[in-house]
Amino acid sequence: MTQDTKIEVVRLHRFENDGPIKAFCDIQFDDDYIIKGFRVVEGKEGLFVGMPTEVGKNGKWYSTFQPLTDDVKNRLQDTVIRAYEE
Repeated sequence: MTQDTKIEVVRLHRFENDGPIKAFCDIQFDDDYIIKGFRVVEGKEGLFVGMPTEVGKNGKWYSTFQPLTDDVKNRLQDTVIRAYEE
């Protein structure tokens, strides 16, 4: 992913409850693909973006998407949190 890659939230579903998960969202990268299952989570230090996960046959949860650089992670966080707060 380059610095020019467009990151856009294409669906955001908010939850009106007292739990830590505040929303789920799907993100589109350029016009190439969509990754589903990002979460907006209220942590001890504020909101953060949880990456998509799935449960394995052994009952443990595994990441299905992981940014490899801090730049990509920060761009994802900023884009999702900004969309959530609108």
